[in-house]
Amino acid sequence: MKQAQSHASAKTQTGITITLGLSMLLASLGTSIANIALPTLAANFSAPFAQVQAVVVAYLAALTVSVLIAGRLGDSRGLKPMLMAGLAVFAVAAALCGLAPNLWLLVAARALQGVGAAFLMTLTMALMRQATSEARLGQAMGLLGTVSALGTALGPSLGGLLIAQVGWRSIFWLQLPLACIAFLLAGVALPGDPAKGVTASATGWSVMDRRLAPKLLVNVLVAAVMMATLVLAPFYLGLALGLNATQVGLVMAIGPAISIFSGIPSGRLVDAWGSGRVLVLGLVLLAVGACLLAFLPNMIGIAGYVLSIVILTPGYQLFQSANNTAVLADAPKQRRGTVSGLLSLSRNIGLIVGASALGTVFSLGAGTQDFAHATASAIAAGMHLTFVLSAGMMVFALIVSWVRPFGRA
Repeated sequence: MKQAQSHASAKTQTGITITLGLSMLLASLGTSIANIALPTLAANFSAPFAQVQAVVVAYLAALTVSVLIAGRLGDSRGLKPMLMAGLAVFAVAAALCGLAPNLWLLVAARALQGVGAAFLMTLTMALMRQATSEARLGQAMGLLGTVSALGTALGPSLGGLLIAQVGWRSIFWLQLPLACIAFLLAGVALPGDPAKGVTASATGWSVMDRRLAPKLLVNVLVAAVMMATLVLAPFYLGLALGLNATQVGLVMAIGPAISIFSGIPSGRLVDAWGSGRVLVLGLVLLAVGACLLAFLPNMIGIAGYVLSIVILTPGYQLFQSANNTAVLADAPKQRRGTVSGLLSLSRNIGLIVGASALGTVFSLGAGTQDFAHATASAIAAGMHLTFVLSAGMMVFALIVSWVRPFGRA
């Protein structure tokens, strides 16, 4: 009897993991798959690049402003039904994107899809915390990190293949059946929330305390540095190191590939060592990797860039697994949705800071915003200044985490 119950429990947990993993994959895939289509959209709609960028920006902006709302609704209406609602919105929006007759209706549909993605990204973490024991929480968070990295890495390559073979609308039609499958799985596999409607939802400010605030601050700083590597790498690799587009793509695939394979081991390390120690280790690797990015590529070229990324990326996965575990382990059951929303919000703010503020620092270091006509030495100077500052940000993050201990020792 006990063996049968254990087998049933294992099947239930597997179903939950697959459902939540697919939901997280959809949110990250939706973020990255549209980027590769921007040149095609500019040609098809006869629009300047500044306008077609709205296809990406609308998704990210809607996701960012919706994550706290998604978390609060999850706490007040139930995590499972709100995740299913998010999947429904995401699916409908994907269909509208595929049908859009003009650019601005496509942008509006992408904004709606971003709202759905906010529910997926936020509530999958809260539901994973609810379904996972304390002893395996780090591994569960590491798994979500792996799936998120997989979606981010898969988007450009899969999108490029689909656009070349079928056309740009196919990147949105692909997401429709996947969202429908996730919706059906959620209805069958996820347990109901017995606390639904019993407790009032919390506001973001009401759950903020001296333990949570520094974790969110550090999350902003780390996300900003990682976004800077993604935004600035094409300019540095192509203009300073002289790589062609194919070579740039291959080099930039190294980081996501490492993320995919290091997520689950990072989570297991959190379970074995505790989130506090692993978080500090991750921040140390991030600081070292950022410092190396400031110097090594300018000294030894592509080998220096790759070595820096090989150190930086595992540090990010260690940090992400440890920080997510620490934040959600401390969250009261009735407020996990809101806390997950704050975690997602801090990450998205960091992505915006990395793309904008650190991009500005790069321009200042290069002495120009016209990168296409900048010299290799100017681009190298921008890279140096940006990642010297990034290394300093990671040292500051270490100080914050040292002063305010993060979760389990």
